[in-house]
Amino acid sequence: MGSLFGNGDVRGVANSELTPELAFKLGKATGYVLGKSKEKPVFLIGKDTRMSADMLEDALSAGFMATGANVIKVGVLPTPAIAYLVRAYGADAGVVVSASHNSFEYNGIKFYNGEGFKMDDAFESEVETILLRDIDVNSHITGAKVGRCLDADDEAADKYAEYLKSTVDVDFKGKKLVVDCANGAAYEVAGKVFEDLGADVTVIGNSPDGTNINDKCGSTHPQMLQQMVKEQGAFMGFAFDGDADRLIACDEKGELIDGDKLMCICAQMMKDREELAGNLVISTVMSNVGFHKFMKKAGIDVEITSVGDRYVLDMMLEKGAALGGEQSGHIIFLNHATTGDGILSALQLLQALVLSGKTAGDASGQIQLYPQVLKNAKVRIENKAQFNRDPEIRALIAEIEEKLGDEGRVLIRPSSTEPLVRVMIEGQNIDEITEMAQKLARLITRRFS
Repeated sequence: MGSLFGNGDVRGVANSELTPELAFKLGKATGYVLGKSKEKPVFLIGKDTRMSADMLEDALSAGFMATGANVIKVGVLPTPAIAYLVRAYGADAGVVVSASHNSFEYNGIKFYNGEGFKMDDAFESEVETILLRDIDVNSHITGAKVGRCLDADDEAADKYAEYLKSTVDVDFKGKKLVVDCANGAAYEVAGKVFEDLGADVTVIGNSPDGTNINDKCGSTHPQMLQQMVKEQGAFMGFAFDGDADRLIACDEKGELIDGDKLMCICAQMMKDREELAGNLVISTVMSNVGFHKFMKKAGIDVEITSVGDRYVLDMMLEKGAALGGEQSGHIIFLNHATTGDGILSALQLLQALVLSGKTAGDASGQIQLYPQVLKNAKVRIENKAQFNRDPEIRALIAEIEEKLGDEGRVLIRPSSTEPLVRVMIEGQNIDEITEMAQKLARLITRRFS
């Protein structure tokens, strides 16, 4: 699997790459690391609906308990619910068994600290060292020193739902919504939250069978949501991914509202309510030119970071920002949560629309996103970072940038995992930028393949 922790989690095909043996060892390693500073640390564990979740949850739990840690299992709940509940239960760490937007054969394991933030690099590094060097940290403790499963009350989902409802101060009476839960972790809690706030809700993607998570539904496949919103004459629709930490919405016409548009709408609301700390929003290098133009017109500052919610959160904490996120729909409202939360994002977006008196289509239509074209250039893996030193490539980039002016941009990023350089060009004319991206990708391939 290469480096054990990818974007903050351990992920792979369940029972092939991510085996119960690995999960058990991971449980022992993390139990050992946390046990150095806390006697009998408590791990709160949640999971999504994929069929391998039970197997990995039990293997992890056995590893934790083998080092003397205790475990609280709260069942199927969204990833952000665990980040919240780890504080509500006073646990020392939260663990989520989920592969997010991936198909059901994959699974993953993600860790949160006692404050609900993702574990830091030092923790991941120490755990990786233990596993990759096959260090036996099991002291073979016996008797009362062995950990156990603590009884979790039946109110975990209710606690999370009440917390979500507390983040808005308007009701949604008269708003007809369609909510797609991706047959994933939000399949029970999401509809209840909106119904409790007065909305008329149709829930789809809420019949998980262990294999249908993210299958032609949810934020990665919103077509069914878009169609149902139009058929039902709904105010708007919301689609979550498998672990419900991301949101893609659509307006009353079925037109998509991505993370860039969502942040624009919510940033304007927060600024109007004097809740936008530092008058600042954190976004990534992938954010659309249209996003930046809207923010500039609204008088809101933007800071840019690398792609990945971890980098967004790090800069938010550094700069004291309250709002940040990605085009993919992973949005962090730091005045409410420590991680991205799809249901929370939907609540904030709907609240912004109610307060503005606008339809979703009217609000979304104020943000004119530019077409984006992405092309991959195949290169030798050792050459991935060399393109920006090549005079011919630099000259072509400069030529394209001059032609685009303020109405577009060029972004070139080496892939972190593949022998590819990704060429993204944004502009007003889709045919023109497609030709530009193809020409630049071909040149990079020719020079460095």
